[in-house]
Amino acid sequence: MQQFDLKYRTFHLAVNVSRLITCLPNSLSNRAYANQLIRSSASVGANFRAAGRAKSTADFINKLKIVEEETDETIYFLELLAENNSSYSQQIAPLIDEATQILKMIVAAIVKARTR
Repeated sequence: MQQFDLKYRTFHLAVNVSRLITCLPNSLSNRAYANQLIRSSASVGANFRAAGRAKSTADFINKLKIVEEETDETIYFLELLAENNSSYSQQIAPLIDEATQILKMIVAAIVKARTR
């Protein structure tokens, strides 16, 4: 059941990103990308939770659009880290996959909400 629970999945995306970052080598680029990645991955879950408290359909869609942007940003910074840390590709690839799956579900939810 948890595989479909976006509240659970978005929370654990941020947790797993945080765990990855603690393992990466301490370099200038890793620190810069990691700082952005921590913010964007945590924002995915925080804004998804906020969408659940939306006051209207328009508010719901706007909050999900923020989730969409933050998820895409998370994928981008994960890809940058993967490019610069090839020895960590086995740890990064599943995070990119999970974020991509979340992004697809969010986009589908936005499309569905717009048709109501």
